[in-house]
Amino acid sequence: SLSTHDQPASSSETEAPNIFGGPKELTGIQPLVQNLSPPVRLATSAVILAGALAAGYGLGLRFGGNRNAAFGGAAVLGAAGGAAVYAVNAAVPEVAAVTLHNYVAACDSPDAIKREDIENIAQKYGVSKQDEAFNMELCDLYCRFVSSVLSSGSEDLRGDEVETIISFKNALGIDDPDAASMHMEIGRRIFRQRLETGDRDGDLEQRRAFQRLIYVSTLVFGDASTFLLPWKRVFKVTDAQVEIAIRDNAKQLYASKLTSVGRDVGEELLVSLRKAQLKYKLSDELAKDLLMEHKRKLVEENISVALNILKSRARTVGGVKQAVEELDKILSFNDLLISLSKHPDADRFACGLGPVSLVGGEYDSDRKMDDLKLLYRAYVSDSLSGGRMEKDKLTSLNQLRNILGLGNKEAEAIILDVTSKVYQKRLSEAFQGGDLEMADSKAAFLQNLCEELYFDPQKASQIHEVSDMSILFQEIYRKKLQQCVSDGELDESDVAALLKVRVMLCIPQQTVDAAHSDICGSLFEKAVKDAISAGVDGYDADVKNAVRKAAHGLRLTREAAMSIASKAVRKVFLNYVKRSRSADNRTESARELKKLIAFNTLVVTELVADIKGESSDTPSEEPAKEEVKEVDEDDEWESLQTLRKIKPNKELNAKLGKPGQTEITLKDDLSERDRMDLYKTYLLYCLTGEVTRIPFGAQITTKKDDSEYVLLNQLGGILGLTSEETVEVHRSLAEQAFRQQAEVILADGQLTKARMEQLNELQKNVGLPGPYAQKIIKSITTTKMAAAIETAIGQGRLNIKQIRELKESGVDLDNMISESLRENLFKKTVDEIFSSGTGEFDEEEVYDKIPADLKVNPQKAKGVVHDLARTRLSNSLVQAVALLRQRNRQGAVSSLNDLLACDKAVPSEPLSWEVPEELADLFGVYAQSNPAPEKLSRLQYLLNISDSVAAAAKEMGHGAVSVGAEEEKFVF
Repeated sequence: SLSTHDQPASSSETEAPNIFGGPKELTGIQPLVQNLSPPVRLATSAVILAGALAAGYGLGLRFGGNRNAAFGGAAVLGAAGGAAVYAVNAAVPEVAAVTLHNYVAACDSPDAIKREDIENIAQKYGVSKQDEAFNMELCDLYCRFVSSVLSSGSEDLRGDEVETIISFKNALGIDDPDAASMHMEIGRRIFRQRLETGDRDGDLEQRRAFQRLIYVSTLVFGDASTFLLPWKRVFKVTDAQVEIAIRDNAKQLYASKLTSVGRDVGEELLVSLRKAQLKYKLSDELAKDLLMEHKRKLVEENISVALNILKSRARTVGGVKQAVEELDKILSFNDLLISLSKHPDADRFACGLGPVSLVGGEYDSDRKMDDLKLLYRAYVSDSLSGGRMEKDKLTSLNQLRNILGLGNKEAEAIILDVTSKVYQKRLSEAFQGGDLEMADSKAAFLQNLCEELYFDPQKASQIHEVSDMSILFQEIYRKKLQQCVSDGELDESDVAALLKVRVMLCIPQQTVDAAHSDICGSLFEKAVKDAISAGVDGYDADVKNAVRKAAHGLRLTREAAMSIASKAVRKVFLNYVKRSRSADNRTESARELKKLIAFNTLVVTELVADIKGESSDTPSEEPAKEEVKEVDEDDEWESLQTLRKIKPNKELNAKLGKPGQTEITLKDDLSERDRMDLYKTYLLYCLTGEVTRIPFGAQITTKKDDSEYVLLNQLGGILGLTSEETVEVHRSLAEQAFRQQAEVILADGQLTKARMEQLNELQKNVGLPGPYAQKIIKSITTTKMAAAIETAIGQGRLNIKQIRELKESGVDLDNMISESLRENLFKKTVDEIFSSGTGEFDEEEVYDKIPADLKVNPQKAKGVVHDLARTRLSNSLVQAVALLRQRNRQGAVSSLNDLLACDKAVPSEPLSWEVPEELADLFGVYAQSNPAPEKLSRLQYLLNISDSVAAAAKEMGHGAVSVGAEEEKFVF
């Protein structure tokens, strides 16, 4: 009998786990075998066998009556006893397997299973683990357990699966090959389920389950998995797929392990992470990426909280502090990671320690850059909230910039903006509180302020120029300046007060000049406009004094005063120009220009002198020097009478009085063409005089004296014309007058001696220099001649020989004859060569000389020659045959010569003709003309005539002459 602890637990005491199924029942003789120990079972088997033999022997002897029957009975009952003994022993492994199953199923948990108990069960029944039934039960239990641990659902691995399976495998005592075969069996089940699955989600779920099986099995069997688990051979998977399964599951397990890592990570946790990484067979690179991603997510949580606070509509002052606290958490976490990365035992820590980065995360995009800048600005503002920047805050700002991924320029721009506002605020407080005024050194005060804020002094200087505070300081200075100039001038006390304000507010000189130019300039502009509006007769002593007081009392620089005066004067000048352009005739236009000259002389000249503080009666030396220079430059055009007249002598200068100013001009207000047109208008007025219309359509012309030319010179100065531009107007007008009269004289293009004398007289009257007059004469004659030459070429009255004669005479035919006309002349010349009837073709003449004479492209000319030769070649043969039929022997010979000339230009193949006899007749006729042997031979080739036919044709040619003569005589 068995002891009580060997009995299986009842169902009332323990419920069997579902993974192993319920307890199994014993059937047949199995309950009997269960109660027999191996010694008892052996003894019982011996007793049963001996008893069967003895009973058989006794029964055989009793009923048979002899020994043979007794032995037969013993054999029969012995066999039956042996069968019973065999049945009992054969049921032992099955009973042991059932006992094993019931033992495992009765345990509260797999951890309660002990290897000693399983070995005791095997020893109890005297079986081995290699026994088929017992081993099958072991494998089935292991397979059920592994299947339960590796659920086929979409759940991820927990991380304890490998230890649990290894512990259960060791408790069962199952061998690795048998256990590996169960892993492969589980894989087959998953593979079959995957094939049976119809939907895509189910297929994906089974694929993941298969990957989990591969990963766990690899860790369970370690290095032996390479030969114990033939995934590639059984399931046709590649090594890469196996590596992917291991990698993905290892990453999932390590990622779940990282969830325990917070912002207060310690050394022990990092060591455990390192061990977990090695345990999960995860590479250092992947472990580093996972830890970096986890750190980034932790930082992104703080960033999201801070942004929600800053963007909240109900944000308060304390809300900014809360956002900064979130950023401080990020910085603290970053400092902790940096310190851990520099730990002496950092090799034992998890991979991926170091500064935090947002690269690859939610905030690594251009759309989120504005949010990150908002956070950085909030932190900078909080750092400067006390009115100064602490040194440790600078380090924090640099780290925060690196964490947020901001560029140097972007971060500097934010710091500059915030610091500038703080600087302006503190400067305003210092100015209003009097600290700035009481400071011994304003520059030292501002330098200390910049040092407290870690602010670049150059940037601070720029703030004084362009910032809002600068605008405030400018307004203060402007108001002070307006108070000082309320009486129309600035005295020494006003200048000292303005200087004090400028130094105290650190206002740059450019800003001061701009304020003076604006305020003082407006007052001076009013004085200038009053002087100008007084007109020619109103510029008296009072006006002069007002202008001088405004120019010098307002402390304007000469350049600024002249700029203001120039702007006002030029407006008046443009009004005169506008009225001159809109005048009905040239005389009215000139009168308006004369008013402009008078206004410049009587008003503007006085105004400029008063601004400079000079006397208008003192002549300027600069215009005289300029005049001397102009005379030296324009000696070539001194023959022009109009140009000489604009440079008056001393008597005329004394008569006209003082010259006008030339500093204020219209050079930048009008284009060069417009200014030259106005000058030309007044020049024509000087030449033609003033025209007065009287009744009945008549008009009277009043000539002017040379004083008008002096006014013309002054007009040139007002218009800002240079000496070259003035000379150009006079020259163009003189050339125009000379050309108009010369074209009348040379109407037919013929230049005779008498006409030349007329042109010389005209040149002297106009004053045009000789070379320019000759140029105009040549231009007129050339134009007339070009028209005549083109007409002659078009009518066919000009050939290449005459062209060459004209070129030898110095006629520029290249510019007279158009390119198309020259090409047509070349084509006509070549056509004449091919129809001359001489049979000659000079390649040098046609390809080189004629194109050079006509300035025709040689390549293009060669193409024209080839085209004409091909066309004329066939036409010449047809023409020769036609002339032969008409009995025109000489014409036929000429046509054959043309054919030979075309052949020289473009060598031809033998020609064909419908009537070969006519070709022979042509050859005979040509032979009678005594040609050169080479021509006759070439013609024989071209007409495709054999030597025998050629000889006969020559003889027939001799006879044909007489026959032809007789036939003509008979006809006559």
